[in-house]
Amino acid sequence: MKGYRLRGTGYGQSKKNDARSRRKALMACVVAAALVSGCATQVPPPRADIQKQALVNVNVDRPWKASTNASAEQVQDDWLKSFNDPELDALIREALANSPDLRVAAARVEQAGQYLAVAQAALRPWVGIAGTGGAKSGGGSDPTSALQGIVLAASWELDLWGRVRYQRNAARDTYLSAQSDFEFARQSLAAATAKSWFTATQLALNTRIAADSAAATRQLQGYAEERERVGVGTDAESAVARAAALDADSTLREMELAQSQALRALELLIGRYPAAEVSTRASLLALPGPTPVGVPLSMLERRPDVIAAERRVAAAFNRVGEAKAARLPKISLNANFGAFESEILQLQEDFENPTGGLGARLVAPIYQGGALTAQVEIRTLEQKEAVADYARIALRAIGEVENALATSESLAARVGFLTRAVNEQTRAFELTQTRAGIGRVDRRAVEQQRLSMNAAQVTLLNVRTEELMTRVNLHLALGGSFEVPQRQAEAQK
Repeated sequence: MKGYRLRGTGYGQSKKNDARSRRKALMACVVAAALVSGCATQVPPPRADIQKQALVNVNVDRPWKASTNASAEQVQDDWLKSFNDPELDALIREALANSPDLRVAAARVEQAGQYLAVAQAALRPWVGIAGTGGAKSGGGSDPTSALQGIVLAASWELDLWGRVRYQRNAARDTYLSAQSDFEFARQSLAAATAKSWFTATQLALNTRIAADSAAATRQLQGYAEERERVGVGTDAESAVARAAALDADSTLREMELAQSQALRALELLIGRYPAAEVSTRASLLALPGPTPVGVPLSMLERRPDVIAAERRVAAAFNRVGEAKAARLPKISLNANFGAFESEILQLQEDFENPTGGLGARLVAPIYQGGALTAQVEIRTLEQKEAVADYARIALRAIGEVENALATSESLAARVGFLTRAVNEQTRAFELTQTRAGIGRVDRRAVEQQRLSMNAAQVTLLNVRTEELMTRVNLHLALGGSFEVPQRQAEAQK
């Protein structure tokens, strides 16, 4: 088998030893330059610098303003345990397992991980194999089979200026951002499930009270109509009583619809068919004890969506470095090794088979109409956008904590007032029943007082539910996990 000359690449060709030595020396110098003079990539700004640039005139290293009584101790994880409700625990586990929204967030994390793998692959050599050949048919020669052979080729870009490493670092920070977004999605789902559970329980209890009130108004309607029949009451009083009973029935139907809608919303949240078949609690949960709130600075360092925004700033910083490095020359090392033969061409007899070669390629951009400069400017503006987005998310998080603290204190005071009001209305109802039993008042007074007592109970129930939901909002705003740290780490694997 005779060799075919591959011009400019064959070290198996009969060339002068000094030319071959010069090429080897050149390649050695290129490799040495890559190893010695490769530029180190710059590190993204630390968290403190990002906060200083983004949160101008915002002091985050001080206590919260909305509450002077809140504990500044470190925020505790596993807030779900404080509610001590096994049914709620089971619902949240079901939501985490079945939620389509959470599966979307998980898929985004996996995608970011694969983009990171692609970016890391660019730092390694590329190796491929190629072949060519053909077969003759009939009695003539086939021109497409003039040369047959196989070549193993490799190429490696020397990342002298850090372009590929900046690209890798940006992909890594994007991956970390996606992980933090996923964790915040998990925490948000747990909080939404808890609040939906509280709402469903509240509406179920409100429906019971509405049913009792409807029964009371129908009883009053009967009393009014009986009074009209015996000539004590008037037809106007009967009409008013009938209208009140119809309003009460309408309210009951409205509450029944709201209850079923709340159950369906909960079922959709946990991934079930919306059949309104979830059984609610017989009573509303008690509010857990006070929770530590730390300081704003610790919240920014712990809350997942803020951490995700911080990683996006780092990714944008690395993309600026990548764009700047793209304006500099690219040097790639190339190598190949192969064997060839031909049944048609007369190959040079001094060519050795197999054959191979080493080489280097230099690509230096000179003029591209300003595209490279514009790309650097675009990446710089994206970094500014990422910093502004961090400020937006951080300020929103601070506002959510302050609002939750202020709302908690207001609701606690209202619960105190309304609890006493319900107690007084209940006592008045019991006294009215006693007076009716001895003939001091008629039964209309009893039913009217029942309605007043029910109205007070509904108001208290609504405020207590809002208080529970505000507590969940506070936990979510502070960035404390609903799980213990070990379970949280295992869930991310």
